[in-house]
Amino acid sequence: MHGTSQSRRTGRPGSRRGVAALALALTAPLLTVPLTATPAAALTSPVALTADDLDTWQTNGIVYALAQADGVVFAGGTFSAIRPAGAAAGDPAEQPAVNFAAFDAATGAPTGCTLSFTVGSGTATVRALAVSPDGQTLYAGGYFGAVNGVGVNSLAAIDIDTCTPSPDFHPAVTATVRALDVTDSTVYLGGDFNTVNGETRQRFAAVDTSGVLTSWTANADEPGRAVAVTADGQHVAVGGDFFDVNGANSHALAITDATTGAVTQAYPSGFFPNTSVVKDITADASGVYTAHEGTGGGVFDGRAAFEPDTFAQRWRDTCLGATQALQLYQGVIYSASHAHDCSSMGSYPDGQRRHLLAQTTADPALLGWAPDTNDGIGEGIGPRVFALAPKNGTDYLWIGGEFTTVGGTAQQGLTRVSSGPDTGAPTLPQVRVESIEAGKVAVHWRSSYDTDDSRLTYRVYKDGGSTPVYEVEGDSLPWSRPQITWTDTAVAAGETHSYRISASDGTNTTSRTTAQSVTVASTADAYATKVRTDGANLYWRFNETANAYAADSSSGDDSGVHWNAPTLAVPDGAAGSASSVGYTGSQSEWTYTDRRHSAPSAYSLELWFKTTSTSGGKLIGFANKVQLTSTSYDKHVYMTNNGRLVFGVYTGTVRTITTSQSFNDGNWHHVVATQGSDGMRLYVDGTQRASNIFVTGNEQSSGFWRVGGDNLDSWPNRPSSRFFTGQIDEVAVYGGVLTSGQVASHYSTGTTP
Repeated sequence: MHGTSQSRRTGRPGSRRGVAALALALTAPLLTVPLTATPAAALTSPVALTADDLDTWQTNGIVYALAQADGVVFAGGTFSAIRPAGAAAGDPAEQPAVNFAAFDAATGAPTGCTLSFTVGSGTATVRALAVSPDGQTLYAGGYFGAVNGVGVNSLAAIDIDTCTPSPDFHPAVTATVRALDVTDSTVYLGGDFNTVNGETRQRFAAVDTSGVLTSWTANADEPGRAVAVTADGQHVAVGGDFFDVNGANSHALAITDATTGAVTQAYPSGFFPNTSVVKDITADASGVYTAHEGTGGGVFDGRAAFEPDTFAQRWRDTCLGATQALQLYQGVIYSASHAHDCSSMGSYPDGQRRHLLAQTTADPALLGWAPDTNDGIGEGIGPRVFALAPKNGTDYLWIGGEFTTVGGTAQQGLTRVSSGPDTGAPTLPQVRVESIEAGKVAVHWRSSYDTDDSRLTYRVYKDGGSTPVYEVEGDSLPWSRPQITWTDTAVAAGETHSYRISASDGTNTTSRTTAQSVTVASTADAYATKVRTDGANLYWRFNETANAYAADSSSGDDSGVHWNAPTLAVPDGAAGSASSVGYTGSQSEWTYTDRRHSAPSAYSLELWFKTTSTSGGKLIGFANKVQLTSTSYDKHVYMTNNGRLVFGVYTGTVRTITTSQSFNDGNWHHVVATQGSDGMRLYVDGTQRASNIFVTGNEQSSGFWRVGGDNLDSWPNRPSSRFFTGQIDEVAVYGGVLTSGQVASHYSTGTTP
């Protein structure tokens, strides 16, 4: 824990308020609001901190500990110098700082407080900082033998006014101190030690403010990593690697009496996986909250919330990617981790690491706050610690760790965000306009994202006008950017119109997108009409010319993302289309749905393809990952090396049907795969080529549709390549089974000049 001058907590002023609001249901249908609606406001409630990083001095190593008092932030860790924001290591402005530095909370610049934490042998490090409730004393724990030359034993007290170590506080701690929390009378510590002041205290101990060992005893069998006094001051929550506290079976977390150390609430082995530990604990009147890190498979890496009186679990967040630190602020828990897989939470699947996230104390659903760092040096974990520091009416969230970039820009060890002002604009919308209905223009766009605003306002401008013709609000997250569509009916056949779109968070507005023009159709597109009329709820025409956005022409607004740049606008399309998308067979190139789907029981898959490849590959399928090769995958159509097509599902065993003909002849071919109560059917060029009326089930896990390639391991006649080489066009997915007549009609329409 990391101290504060305003409470017993560690750098967490303002955190003792109740829940202000519940998380927005961002997985719900897209919210749309008419033109007269109040525009979105910057910082979508309940988020109350921006994601805009502020200029902050850096370290040349890892920051493990932060605390604050009276507008000064103290940083401890393993480093030897600090330097200004934007400066590279070794810059002439660099200043020596031996494992400790102090900064102005509001400016990010160093103050005059300089302390040197050293040790005679080994590597000195500061691992924990906490400030006394009266704001007068800074307590530091870690592995060190002296502070400014004054001998200590891994635990020291610093007079904040004079920035000098206390000559009267000398507890003898035999090993590294990793955690601290402080009350008016007591300093609680956790770490690797077995004795304090010559008496047995295994991994946890308490001393008074003069350094005398108290009777509080919470002996544990493995390292202690976190301590937190509850809001009422009656209990101390301890966390770490342990399985036993004072003889009680309690793994990773235990609640103890604040006076005696007796275990008042145990969490027996199995409550948390044995391979998971607690890295941080924070508490306020709303509850106790824990951060977890696991090793290996089947771990718990997320956050958990516990009731403030019974200490019963309220919720558990099962994202994967070790959580290192927590910060409470106005009913929201801000967390530091490298969360890479939140699919078990119904959120983003395994892939990109996201290091800074937020959720309310009442609900583990992720909110629209996601500034980011990289993994950095050391263990490659990224951010490790927080401190909330108010100054001059603004609250600053300081973030420390082992990262070396923030938002893609070089910045090492430290960064800050604040309660305002919000200065970051959303990303530009990605736009696609088309006219496939007579006398209408459909304007589609992929939602923008803003790392601290999940609800944005979009304005559509027509023909160079300065007044928007349409305005709508929409919810989005960096990992979930739903398509929005507006249909312009104030047009006439043969006219040409252009459209531009801006996005706003209520304070910051993007520029308008580049104008996209379209000529209004006088007759409906025959093939598109067939697909839409027959119920496609995903229809990618693949006519985009730039960006990663695959527009959906169905009523489902189920857009896609072109991953790793397959070739767009190949001037050779199917079914009357002007262009298609080319896939090179690269192991990193495909298109996936932005939206997670429940596994369908009845469905149809449809697309056109063209190839001469003899290495096969997957054309379309349903899978559990979007940016990585999937580990769960079925409901797919793939090509074998000899050009035959296979339609497969998984029912506990692999079930496939296969064409007897080959289709890698360099011509466009139409393929439809259906499954429902009448079994599996595979059509090519309007004709049924294979079927199995007995297979009506498939794997019932949620996932994403993918086009162009994915895993095919363990499937029959697996081709040389999992990934398709060739062109694909006019992709459609239906929530029901197309009849043979509908399939034949689609093929006939698509091949009619």
